[in-house]
Amino acid sequence: MNTTIIGAGLGGLTLASVLHHNGIHATVLDLDASPAARAQGGMLDIHEESGQAALRAAGLRDRFLDLVHPGGEALRVLDRHGTVRLSEEDDGTGSRPEVERGELRELLLSSLPEGTVRWGAKVVSARPLGGGRHEVELADGSTLGTDVLVGADGAWSRVRSLLSPEVPAYTGISFVELDLCDADERHPACAALIGGGMFMALGPEKGFLAHREPDGSLHVYVALTVAETWAAGVDLSSARAVEEELLARFEGWAPELTALVTEADGELVPRAIHALPVDHSWGRVPGVTLVGDAAHVMSPFAGEGANLAMIDGADLALALAACDGDVESALGKYEATMFTRSEEAARGSADNLDAAFRADAPEGLLAVFQGH
Repeated sequence: MNTTIIGAGLGGLTLASVLHHNGIHATVLDLDASPAARAQGGMLDIHEESGQAALRAAGLRDRFLDLVHPGGEALRVLDRHGTVRLSEEDDGTGSRPEVERGELRELLLSSLPEGTVRWGAKVVSARPLGGGRHEVELADGSTLGTDVLVGADGAWSRVRSLLSPEVPAYTGISFVELDLCDADERHPACAALIGGGMFMALGPEKGFLAHREPDGSLHVYVALTVAETWAAGVDLSSARAVEEELLARFEGWAPELTALVTEADGELVPRAIHALPVDHSWGRVPGVTLVGDAAHVMSPFAGEGANLAMIDGADLALALAACDGDVESALGKYEATMFTRSEEAARGSADNLDAAFRADAPEGLLAVFQGH
C-alpha cells in the first residue's frame, strides 16, 4: 500500500509516525525547503483524550512529557478595565499541558526514518487515475502515483477539491500578532499582567489573547471584529501606523492592556481567521481523504485545532494498519469518526467565538469556563 501525505504539519507527521510505528512506510511531501524554513512558534495545549492519545499511538508520549512547559496551564481572564475576573494556577495536575509547537513538530519528525519527508516538494495538482489511485504533480514537473492520498495541507488545501467544493469563509474576526521579547527584564509589567500561562482580556467585539513562551517572551493576539478587507486599509509596512490603528480601536481600555501594543517588539502581523462550515463532510471518494485543517479548519476558540489534526492522523493510521488490504473500509471508518468529532469541536469553536466578544464580554466566556 503506497501512501502519500501532502503536508508536514502536525496532522501529516502524526499520520506518518503512527504508520511507521506499525511498520508501514509513507511519503510526506511539503513545500518548505527544510524543516527550519518557517518559524513554528506558539504554545499548544495538548489534550489527554486527543493529542496525547495520538502521541501514545506513535510511542512518543513519554518523550512528549519532557517538552511540557511548567505552569503553562495557568489561565487569567480580565475585562477591559483590567479587572481580573478569573484566575487559575497550574498545579501540575491538569490534562492539557502546554508545549511549544516547534518542539512538538521536531519530536514527530525525529520519529520518522530519514527521507520520509521530501522537502521543497510543492504540490500543484492531484488527479484520480481510477481504482482509488491518484497522480500527484509537483511544481518541478515531476509526478508520482499513490494508492492512498491524504491531504494534510492545511486550511487552503489543494487536495480538498477532490472531495468537497467548500472553501474556508471569514469568521468576522482578525488577529494582529505581536511579541514582547525577554519580558521579565524588558517588559516586567506586561509579564506580570499575563502570568505564566494563557491570558485573555475581553470586551465587546475586541480583546487581547496572550501566552508566555518557554523562551521568556510574550506572544499576543490582538483580536478585532472587522471586515475581511480591514488590513488592506492599514499601512502594514509601518509598525507605528499599525500601532496607532490598534490604539484607536482600544480607546478607553486600561493602559496596562494597551501597553501590550505600545511595548511590542518587531513587526505587528495581521491574520484573518477563517473556518469551514461546522458540519463540513463529503461522500466517500476512493483512495483519498483529509486530516486536520484541510478537513475542518475552525477558529481557535475551542483550542482543538492541533489536537484534532493529531488524533485524525493517528486514527487514520490505525485504521489503515488494521485494514488487511481493504483501504476503502478503513477510509470510511476513519471519516465517520472524524466527521462526528470535528463537527462537535467546530460548533463549540463557533459558539465560543460568539461568546468571547459579545456586548457584555467577558461574561460569555466566563460562563463557558464555569460550565466546564
